[in-house]
Amino acid sequence: MVKPKSFRPWNPEQTLLLPPSPVEWLPENHLVFFLLDLAAELDLGEIHAYYRQKDPRGEKAYEPRM
Repeated sequence: MVKPKSFRPWNPEQTLLLPPSPVEWLPENHLVFFLLDLAAELDLGEIHAYYRQKDPRGEKAYEPRM
């Protein structure tokens, strides 16, 4: 038996196509902002070097700061 094709839900009255940015609704002193600042200061050279040695084909890795 063939499963019928399913579709994503459709709502013509939807006001946003994408969710709002977390920056818009998180409090100014939320922990995530500290972590973003910390990640920007980390030395990620070893991680970048590792990925430069790998075969560039295939799926791309996530940004190390992520």
